[in-house]
Amino acid sequence: MKHVKALIIKFVMSAVVLGIVFTGIYNYDFSDSILIGLVLTVVAYALGDLLVYRNAADDSDYKKRNIVATISDLILSFLVIWIMGASFFGNTITVIQASVISAMVIALGEWFFHKYLDKHILNTDNYKHTDATYNK
Repeated sequence: MKHVKALIIKFVMSAVVLGIVFTGIYNYDFSDSILIGLVLTVVAYALGDLLVYRNAADDSDYKKRNIVATISDLILSFLVIWIMGASFFGNTITVIQASVISAMVIALGEWFFHKYLDKHILNTDNYKHTDATYNK
């Protein structure tokens, strides 16, 4: 059940960003933005959070793990958004721009989502003293 809650949080974050960027700024269909957000959520959670974040470094090196996972989430988000956006809307400069902007904002959100993962999903509290923002 805790993974379902994490997936919902991640989906809402992605869907809001994609809805604002793709639909609000670039006038693409909202349903396509939601579908991209759904696929991105599943792929990024499985690869970025459960695989990369969990194995990027040992539990005592939170910042290194978070940096590596956030960068990988940025790249993964861009690729998923761009590939799906190009297949829905054509490979135009606006799709690339929207993909870059969306991936950057999502990566920023991922930094904080990883803290949620540590506290509520992975239960790794043994290094919270190394990051002043961990308990916030």
